[in-house]
Amino acid sequence: MTDATQAKPVDFERALAELESQVQRLEGGDLPLEDALKAFEEGVRLTRQCQQSLDAAEQKVQLLLAKRDGSLDTEAFTPRDDS
Repeated sequence: MTDATQAKPVDFERALAELESQVQRLEGGDLPLEDALKAFEEGVRLTRQCQQSLDAAEQKVQLLLAKRDGSLDTEAFTPRDDS
């Protein structure tokens, strides 16, 4: 295994917060080109990491909802109204 595959993955919330920070830096428009490219590259990496975390969570949910016959027991999501 390489160092990248052995490294402990950063939790989703931390990666998302860092991604938001990179987006804010880029939206500021005052970064030199080289710094903007580095921030963009980091943003792409963080986006992929967040997507992998979401995919893994979805797989876990599907496993938890799977019936013995292999079909999924699904129901529509209804958001709570916290107001």
